[in-house]
Amino acid sequence: MRIDRRRLMATATAFALLAPAARADAPFGPKVGTRAPEVGALADQNGAPRTLTELAGPKGVVLMFYRSAGWCPFCQAQLMAMNAGAAEIESRGYRIVGVSYDDPEVTKAFTQRRGITYPLLSDKGSVVIDRWGLRDPQYAAGSRAYGVPRPAIFVIDRAGVIRASLAEETYQKRPPVSEVVKALDMIG
Repeated sequence: MRIDRRRLMATATAFALLAPAARADAPFGPKVGTRAPEVGALADQNGAPRTLTELAGPKGVVLMFYRSAGWCPFCQAQLMAMNAGAAEIESRGYRIVGVSYDDPEVTKAFTQRRGITYPLLSDKGSVVIDRWGLRDPQYAAGSRAYGVPRPAIFVIDRAGVIRASLAEETYQKRPPVSEVVKALDMIG
């Protein structure tokens, strides 16, 4: 399937300019102030096992759950928008990490094609997605989308505590980078 680059960039621009403010606490998944559920070591886009502890910045990690870098244009636009904001996020002491059910081969192809600079981790079988309570319930077994998470972003400090969560009820809307930065600034 060929992706129209102009359409994808228009979608990314729409996220940046038109997306409403994300909720202060995601309507699903773990709550702010609680200990983040275990992620363990997941394969990155190069197949290497990586943990959040080793990937975190000095203050922690911005953990982004997304549906698929391979087939979801909303996710692709979000991943590129977050990449454009990575330096701003890192300047605040945090590093971005993405998680989906995609195989490492899918994420590697996407990161190479789009110049993504942060790690995308593969949650084979959606074990971590389930542990975080993020599996999108609208997809039945056998569906291509079975096992995808609801899109959500969590800010986790070095102690493993969720300091902020941002999400929308629908996969067509994503928290914009500006809201992530605002959340980081509020945390300090």
